[in-house]
Amino acid sequence: MKRKEFLKKLENAGCVFLRHGSNHDLYINPKTGKKQPVPRHSEIHDKLAEHIWKFLGLDQ
Repeated sequence: MKRKEFLKKLENAGCVFLRHGSNHDLYINPKTGKKQPVPRHSEIHDKLAEHIWKFLGLDQ
């Protein structure tokens, strides 16, 4: 999955950009308070995208 597409899905689901890290950006789900880093690769593997999505407490 393209990174831009994944970030758009995260933001539409209610997640908010928190800060930049050295190799990752940190996103937070304000409803659950969970934070998760998102790598800055142009492509994010589907398994990783699924893990980030579930960890942030989002429904598929």
